[in-house]
Amino acid sequence: MDPHLLRTFVAVAHCGSFSRAARELGYTQSAVSQHIAVLESDLGAVLLHRRPVTPTDVGARLLEHAGPLLLRLDAARADIARLTAAPAARIVIGASPLAMTRQFTRALADVRRSQPHWEVTVRVLGRDAITRDLATAALDLALVDGMAAPSDPLHLPHIGPFTAIAVAEQPLAVALPAQHPLGTRAGLRLPDLSDARWIDAPDTAIPLGQLRSASGYDGYRASLRYEGTDVGGLIALTAAGHGLALLPRPVIDGMPGVSAVPVSTPRLVHRIEALHANRPDAPAALLAAALVQAAE
Repeated sequence: MDPHLLRTFVAVAHCGSFSRAARELGYTQSAVSQHIAVLESDLGAVLLHRRPVTPTDVGARLLEHAGPLLLRLDAARADIARLTAAPAARIVIGASPLAMTRQFTRALADVRRSQPHWEVTVRVLGRDAITRDLATAALDLALVDGMAAPSDPLHLPHIGPFTAIAVAEQPLAVALPAQHPLGTRAGLRLPDLSDARWIDAPDTAIPLGQLRSASGYDGYRASLRYEGTDVGGLIALTAAGHGLALLPRPVIDGMPGVSAVPVSTPRLVHRIEALHANRPDAPAALLAAALVQAAE
């Protein structure tokens, strides 16, 4: 399967238009149409309805494969480029909102004092964007977070040969409005909250899908979706009664209008990991080591 044809198919499916995909890719519309025809001939199946332009059932299944396949191809190219390039005195760090801890900022300050010539950029991104940008070398170091059993690694997409280092584990707690009747509990069982109203904040809280998986219960319905990287904004919505959120307890403690009640069952923690390419002499590896040292 030609990856160039696959990229064209993904662009047409996402744009919902041959002409818009052509503009996005820098091709002519006839070239895009030819790419799709060749791919359909190769696979022996119609991938796109033409009016309107939407994936067929077969096309939808191909889209599920296409994203990871193309990302791994981009990751392979980026990894080879890393290996053949000399380490640069620059570092681009991507961090998910809940990975931007005091520990990270202190470690970064320590490293910058010892390496004042480094050019440092910090980007706060969603979890999916971080792993994608690390794979394609848009980032040198990724700080990602998620929910896990104590001492277990995060379940991250396989994006290439990267080193993953545990940076921190923190207790998880449910963020509740300050006057919520459950706010005085010593602990909460996650399954008991499956019928509660939650805020769906995939980049600034533990995603609701992970709550369902961890507790073994359906439910956890979203009363509101929050698309952003501002944790303070999410907590303000919780304080106003729009729904609950599962967060690291240190993030909730001391915030106005909310209370933090630990999760007692199941046993889960908020885990932060640093990911970087396998080059021990690179700035990303030095900073990752400083993060681990700061946690000790």
